[in-house]
Amino acid sequence: MKLMVLSKKEAQDILTNKIYILLVFVQIFIIFGALGLGMVSSVVTDPGLLDKYGATSSLKVGISEDLKNTSIVNNLKDQNLNLVFFKDMEEADKQLGSQLVAVIRVSPPPEENILFQSDTSNPFYPAVSEKINSAVDKFKLEKKLKSAGISEDLIEKIENPIILNKITINNDNLSDLAMNTSYFVEIIYGFIVPFVLLLPFFLASNIVTDSIVGERERKTFEILLMAPVSSSMVIIGKILPIFSFAMIQGITWAILLDILGVPIYNLFILILIMILVGLAFIGFGILISMFVDSTKEANSAITLTLMFASFILFIPLFMKVPYFESILNFIPTVLMVKMASSPSFEPSSMIYLIPTFLLSTLIFGLTVRYFRHERAIRL
Repeated sequence: MKLMVLSKKEAQDILTNKIYILLVFVQIFIIFGALGLGMVSSVVTDPGLLDKYGATSSLKVGISEDLKNTSIVNNLKDQNLNLVFFKDMEEADKQLGSQLVAVIRVSPPPEENILFQSDTSNPFYPAVSEKINSAVDKFKLEKKLKSAGISEDLIEKIENPIILNKITINNDNLSDLAMNTSYFVEIIYGFIVPFVLLLPFFLASNIVTDSIVGERERKTFEILLMAPVSSSMVIIGKILPIFSFAMIQGITWAILLDILGVPIYNLFILILIMILVGLAFIGFGILISMFVDSTKEANSAITLTLMFASFILFIPLFMKVPYFESILNFIPTVLMVKMASSPSFEPSSMIYLIPTFLLSTLIFGLTVRYFRHERAIRL
């Protein structure tokens, strides 16, 4: 009963905290923004998607008018680039970066060396560069084959040696993904999903720190310590509402991502990981509050802690080092990526949760110990 009273009081404090409520809505904007950014980035960097969504027509490439009906021009047109022909290439140079995304020059025969300048500040630069390189490679191959005396029919066969027919299976079980591209899958599952699911616990650690330090500043902390409740119950009463709200948010964001076209698999395993990581974050928040005397100090300390935790949790997601793969698997965010992105589940992978479980247990144990120590000193 006493635990419920303390938890209810803490929950009311949270729900009346306008900053916390605002941060909940900010997280929603972060989710939509991250998803939109992932989709836009996928289109911008993928030449095939540029063609699919008709964005290529707006990518203008300048080239000399003398090259009309030449092989290089035909190859560029095959890449669906919007060619703009100029009599004076100096005029094309002036429009580079404003009207044109690239300018292509070809030296006179027999060398026919190709030089192209690109506006690297243009977000479509990587895709345009890839398209131009493909056209140039094809032009070089044609030139070599023609110089060897090979007929155009045979050149066509050499350039297209294989006809690929794509046959899909299990069409009934296809994932309803917002965008089926490797870049989108990598950026969403490889970073956005673990970041979004753990974000509420980053905020929870800040809230619990402010809650305890706020009790000190309001001179109500001693009254709380004098309550006929054990230290463990006081801590549980403090963290239960905060932890519950964070878990509700994390599960809600997972469901929201699924609705938005990012299927989240193995949700129950993800919830278990969130529980362990969340307890560690909140435990750190309480520990920090034991060593500081003001909200300003608490905010500074928790910010440094979260920065360090972010480095440990998210930097491994961008590491491609086979030698450390077995070690990186013990990082909870790495395990979250594997669980969230694959419908299959290997029970043996649960062994990678052992360090996270031990660390969370250790942090919570230290939290209770230092809280009892603080209580003994103040009383």
